[in-house]
Amino acid sequence: MLDPSNVFLTGVALEALSQWDNTLKTFQQKLGKHFARSEARRAAFDYIQALLSPVERKNGWQIAEQVGDVNPYRFQHLLGRAQWNADTVCAAIRQYAVEHLKSETDILAIDETGFLKQGEQSVGVQVQYYGTTGHLENCQVGVFMSYISDKGQTLIDRRLYLPRSWTEDQNKRKKGAVPEEILFATKPQLAIQMLESAIAEGIRPAWFVADEVYGNDGSFWWWLEKTAKQPYVLTVNKKQPVVIGWQRYRAEDLLPQSDSQQWQRLSCGAGSKGERYYDWARVPVNCDKSDGFQRWLLFRRCLEHPDDPRFISYYQVFANSNTTLEAMAQIAGQRWRIEECFKFAKDQLGLGEYEVRSWHG
Repeated sequence: MLDPSNVFLTGVALEALSQWDNTLKTFQQKLGKHFARSEARRAAFDYIQALLSPVERKNGWQIAEQVGDVNPYRFQHLLGRAQWNADTVCAAIRQYAVEHLKSETDILAIDETGFLKQGEQSVGVQVQYYGTTGHLENCQVGVFMSYISDKGQTLIDRRLYLPRSWTEDQNKRKKGAVPEEILFATKPQLAIQMLESAIAEGIRPAWFVADEVYGNDGSFWWWLEKTAKQPYVLTVNKKQPVVIGWQRYRAEDLLPQSDSQQWQRLSCGAGSKGERYYDWARVPVNCDKSDGFQRWLLFRRCLEHPDDPRFISYYQVFANSNTTLEAMAQIAGQRWRIEECFKFAKDQLGLGEYEVRSWHG
């Protein structure tokens, strides 16, 4: 006799599978209009389904095998030569994601991640810093934007970082099919491009967060303040220059004494082992307050090593002048969620296992 619980669980599983199938079909319909040729449209849908499948590695041959193709040529054509606009498709995906995740406390995060490569032909590849190992590796580097809310997080935009060794080498540009209009841009400049695109589409997050690569770039955070009017929490290094009154300081000069009452023990959000508590303090620094905003230096110290400078983190914050220290701590604690996006995309969806070499691919 069938166990009633098994029958019930099977029914639940089938219902969930049906809902997932309907969701995927709706998503495909949104993207379908961006592929003029039916062959490219079918290849794109098959590619998406293969990426979502349990195939261990999402490279060309295994993806082809998953959908019943004898070789990966159809997908290589889709990614490298077929006529469709990747930026337009990305905008559609971005809109779809924001519709489902939008909340009053949404956050945009920018970070970069690398993709190890063996040869020298993949566009943008060179020996450069690879964050996963913390060493110089032969890799490509992409700068990504993530949308974060209390409903979840996802990647919504991307730019390939093209080093000067590529932008200034006409032979490499030709082999990689790099468009003429693509010039060298720093990672913060690529971040501005993505933020401008998001703002143009009406995405105005409550906060923006990023690491030292962006926090240490004065032109970047100045753009956030003066052009975008965007509240932010940016990680900076201990030598970050700030001005209070007429005096210039480095961030480490303003660190409160270990026994100062400025320190408050606050959680920056829940982790895998519960709430993540640190001691936090802040110091206001010079800022044009005519629009009701204030700039601060924010400090975080580890509870186990309160006097060890190696365990002190520094942030620069720009926000409404009535923003609380607790709110700043909460936002600073959200940046790790873009790293969760990278981990999931690399572990489950084959980010970095692609085998195309051209700029378009």
